[in-house]
Amino acid sequence: MYSKQAFSQSMVNLFIIVGMLSVILLGGTNSAMAKSIKPITFDDCQKLTPIAMAEKSEYVMNSYNYLLKVTDEISDSTLRKMTADYLKNPVASVLQRFTSDADKEILKQQLVVAGYVKADATYDQFLPLVADPQKPAQPFYSAPGSGYMSHHAYPGGLVTHTAANVKIALGIYDAYKDVFHFAADKDIMLASEILHDMNKPWVFQWQSDYSLTSQYAVAGTGSHHILSIAEAIYRGFPKEVIVAMACAHTPPYSKNDEKQIVDWIKAAAMIAGKDPVAMGLLSEQGNTLPHPLAIEGYITHLGDHDFILTEPMSTVIIGKLGDIAKSEYSMSESDLNSAKFNAFRDYVLSQATTEGLYHVLVTKGDAALIDNVKALVTK
Repeated sequence: MYSKQAFSQSMVNLFIIVGMLSVILLGGTNSAMAKSIKPITFDDCQKLTPIAMAEKSEYVMNSYNYLLKVTDEISDSTLRKMTADYLKNPVASVLQRFTSDADKEILKQQLVVAGYVKADATYDQFLPLVADPQKPAQPFYSAPGSGYMSHHAYPGGLVTHTAANVKIALGIYDAYKDVFHFAADKDIMLASEILHDMNKPWVFQWQSDYSLTSQYAVAGTGSHHILSIAEAIYRGFPKEVIVAMACAHTPPYSKNDEKQIVDWIKAAAMIAGKDPVAMGLLSEQGNTLPHPLAIEGYITHLGDHDFILTEPMSTVIIGKLGDIAKSEYSMSESDLNSAKFNAFRDYVLSQATTEGLYHVLVTKGDAALIDNVKALVTK
């Protein structure tokens, strides 16, 4: 879970305002849809794959292209290439270490002894199911931003979530440069913010019923966070980027917060088969981060606050879509737990976004929300 310390919370209120302004600017005043969208029938909606939905979405593809663009602004050529390579081909390369159940069992016992997973954990709970670690489970741009009932839970939600977070982080970067006349390391900040959720394409995989796989907790946080750090370690990203990524879920604001981050790095290093102290990810004693604490980790954490606004939006809009499915598309209550509703929901959210639809709801009301949905999917 994210830290509730005062440092983080004092910034969250600012980001809520920024997020609201972003939704207003992106969502328009009457419609949540991109101008070029054309309606499709309900039957055609059921035939699209999540990847096709993402590729059809102007919001999603614009966000993905934005991430590629800002990646190209990373000045260090090696880091720029490593970041771009992952965005274009998000393979789970760290899983190459585990070719047998015996390999997985050794890791499991390490994690159990350290207290990072429970003794009854199954291999596929702390290591995602990937048929071939040389091939991506899905494109980066089709992955959701979180679990199926959480924020950005639609095809392409990961890139809209990440794009918003990068913009927030750049705003913080500029604020400190303008007010205090110093700049953080922009390369580290960009790479860590872009890649801090790099494991979500593996952990949150689309199922045949258009729902998502769920994630297990490792070292007290969602497995996607630990596995993202592990992948960055295994790929040999700079230690400064890895530490900043590790701070995404909580800042090193207190000793307890820092200990949590240390545990996340240790768990990730076990998965990657590396020594975090030798890599410079931890102090020589192995019980703290390198001191003095780097600014980029704080910025990465603060940038990763898009969820504060979008998670409650998702709860409301998903519920509203269920109501609309029943009233306008003749679905039954039981249909709401089936592929029939899930495909409809995933398509609508990928094309209009949860955030844009929420803005329509709060500014124009239920009737306008229904009109937007019906303009996307005809009966």
